Amino acid sequence: MDFAYSEEQDLFRKTVRQWVDEKIPKEYANELEQREHEFPHELWDLFTEAGFHGVGVDEEYGGQGGDIVTQMILMREIARNLAGLAWVWGISSFSGAKSVGMFGNEEQKQRFLPKLANGDIKFAIAYTEPDGGTDLLGAMKTKAVKDGDGWRITGQKIWCTAAHVADYLMLIARTDDNPEKRSLGTTVFLVPTDQEGIETRQIPKIGMRSVGSCEVFLDNVWCPDENVLGDVGRGFHQSLATLNNERIMLAALCTGIIDGALETALEYVQQREAFGKKIGQFQSIHHFIADMRIMQMEAELVTFMAAWRQQQGLDCGIESNAAKIVASENAGKVADLAMQMHGGMGY
Repeated sequence: MDFAYSEEQDLFRKTVRQWVDEKIPKEYANELEQREHEFPHELWDLFTEAGFHGVGVDEEYGGQGGDIVTQMILMREIARNLAGLAWVWGISSFSGAKSVGMFGNEEQKQRFLPKLANGDIKFAIAYTEPDGGTDLLGAMKTKAVKDGDGWRITGQKIWCTAAHVADYLMLIARTDDNPEKRSLGTTVFLVPTDQEGIETRQIPKIGMRSVGSCEVFLDNVWCPDENVLGDVGRGFHQSLATLNNERIMLAALCTGIIDGALETALEYVQQREAFGKKIGQFQSIHHFIADMRIMQMEAELVTFMAAWRQQQGLDCGIESNAAKIVASENAGKVADLAMQMHGGMGY
């Protein structure tokens, strides 16, 4: 295994890092968070101008190309300054571009991928249900019933990031009440949001407020056959690959949070003076920095191992879950240490 960046990937990383520092400094993220549940369309437009929506979309469909590792590099560098607000880019990338690229038929790829790459449409994922959490199959009550050349969908979803501004919901629903196996009988739909029967409500949160996490209510909502993604009845199986990608992307986001917190903390301890010297000279601070650096290395290694395995076509279920857990837990610990190093100013 060699997780080193290729020359092209390293150049891409440096280019994105420079762009991030120029276009979306940490102060900008703070500004966005002061807006109460207002989606930052101008940030989406900045990503569009930079061509980021096309990263991971094949060039034949108008994208920039780039493999899964390249997508993770982009997510990490964006999250270094934006933290969770990086989902403004990430949601449509994995729920739309990634899923349609993997499971869409040729007509769907031609119809959706160029628009996704150009930033013309937004996707949101609608999987989780109020009673279920991670028990996707056991708690699924949303149903889709065949009706002529389409389906009628009724149910409720929750924690649907950016659903209130999305053009399409990538939604999973039960299409067979009595499948041969528990894992069968569900189907993924690309549901247009500009129709009657769909209602979204934003959930109040203490962070990531400008991205928007939503409840979605569906009452006899129409979805044509042409918007069925993949095979009818096998939605859960194909979702595993999509969700593995999402977990790796989240791990990359959390690694970016670690990068940003460590970077800011190092700047502060080299400026702040106490007891006649810079606080960065105190051994206790050295211990904090060493622990943060170790956690950064852990998150980076497990994240890019999972990305590498998925890129190679290897099973990465365990690795993607491990990456999500390690990187997210380490991000919380590193952020806490960074706040402690800032003392009262951290609060």
